[in-house]
Amino acid sequence: QVQLVESGGGLVQVGGSLRLSCAYSGRTSSMYAMGWFRQAPGKEREFVAAIARSGDITRYGDSVKGRFTISRDNGKNTMYLQMNSLKPEDTAVYYCAGSRYYSPSAREDEYVWWGQGTQVTVSS
Repeated sequence: QVQLVESGGGLVQVGGSLRLSCAYSGRTSSMYAMGWFRQAPGKEREFVAAIARSGDITRYGDSVKGRFTISRDNGKNTMYLQMNSLKPEDTAVYYCAGSRYYSPSAREDEYVWWGQGTQVTVSS
């Protein structure tokens, strides 16, 4: 089993930055790609970004390209999401997720393990 714990959420003003972290533990040898998803009130969960285990392949949702950067440090068992130029529409609960697939995917159903989420609120 794999455990994922997000941190780093909070309240930030428009145009500000936040860095989310996702610490992973347990049987991480069975986890390959990882991703970030988010869910705003009254909306479906949305893909944000994903990264391969090696860190050399990444992909992003259209709404965050050029503003967010995903990375991971396997030595520290931690994945990150650097969020810059934040907008009110970025307000959501952000979830990290782990997959058994090698390629980073935008498909929710490819992710087996999920964290509890961390709230990000962008105020205007």
